[in-house]
Amino acid sequence: MLLINFITHDGNAYEAEVEPGTTVMEAAINNGIDAILGDCGGVCSCATCHCYVDEAWQSKTGEPNEVEKDMLTCVLEPQDNSRLGCQITITEEMNGLTIHLPASQY
Repeated sequence: MLLINFITHDGNAYEAEVEPGTTVMEAAINNGIDAILGDCGGVCSCATCHCYVDEAWQSKTGEPNEVEKDMLTCVLEPQDNSRLGCQITITEEMNGLTIHLPASQY
């Protein structure tokens, strides 16, 4: 199992244990982290799994593809490190990944 750290906009921290191959969105939903909704089920069509990848982890999670970039234009408060959690698949090298969560998905 791998450990993923989620930090809410107001500083609350949550840990999620996940299997490799799980997406950040699935990790949040499966561990009861309410700040990620995943309304579309993970097909990159709603942007309700918007999150911010901690700067220290950006090289491990990679860059968004063109479809994800288009969807990121729909999020509230986008930042340079904005990603959609459904598009980040957790690998062994992401053990300890830190994800920051926005105040709202809408």
